[in-house]
Amino acid sequence: MYDRILVPLDGSNFSEEMIPYAEGLAAVHGTTLTLLRVVDKESERDEATLYVEHVAVAHGARGRCVVAAGDVADAILEESRREPRTLVAMTSNGRSGLLEAMLGSVALRLVRHGGAPVLVYRPTGGSAHSDTPVKVTSVVLPLDGSDLSEAMGAQAAEFARWIGAELVVVAVIDPRTTVDAGVATGDVSESSYVRSMASTLASRHGAKVTWEVLHGEPAEAIASFIAGRRDVMLAMVTHGRRALESALLGSVTSGALRKAGVPVLMRLPK
Repeated sequence: MYDRILVPLDGSNFSEEMIPYAEGLAAVHGTTLTLLRVVDKESERDEATLYVEHVAVAHGARGRCVVAAGDVADAILEESRREPRTLVAMTSNGRSGLLEAMLGSVALRLVRHGGAPVLVYRPTGGSAHSDTPVKVTSVVLPLDGSDLSEAMGAQAAEFARWIGAELVVVAVIDPRTTVDAGVATGDVSESSYVRSMASTLASRHGAKVTWEVLHGEPAEAIASFIAGRRDVMLAMVTHGRRALESALLGSVTSGALRKAGVPVLMRLPK
């Protein structure tokens, strides 16, 4: 599915927190793992190269340093395109907010212009952070019944199959939300929907698929469902159906980054 996983680093421990996830994913099929350091001055190249190569050796990765004056996002986008079938995996913030800006530019630019999902993780900055590679065993796919939310289904199923993980299709019943007339709600209807989607994705993509119906405010319900686990990731587009688009696929994405401590494979709908 991917021939290379590219992790942009800014020299901080924050940006390095993505490495255990990327290393774990790369280990499944021996996928090339490349750590990228971008600097804007030639005078910074030697020090940056020593840094990225030192970190790379510790993780069985390749280190690469490029000099690119201007927008670091453009440099990362160009590097991601240099080798086809590259997955960019990055943290949402790092030193001096550098990678915070990258989340708004590199990730969105990649999905808008290249149509490629980006794996994003919000670092904790905690001293207990582990460098041990993380094996992802579950990919959680939140759906709200819309074509937009389902647009991530095939990608999520293929990704789960690629890494030998289970795909978990989830829907959330939020008793506070008034749903448009004609849209069925409740345990029975939601169970039927997610069960049907799980069956379809399993048969089409050969992945192991299960399903769950959760209850409560969507962001909190999904964050609670995955809280405390390092072996799980989310897969989702950036917005969904009308009243739920901010609650489910907006807040859940940011909520997962903020609260649940799991990576999110995200893309924009076509």
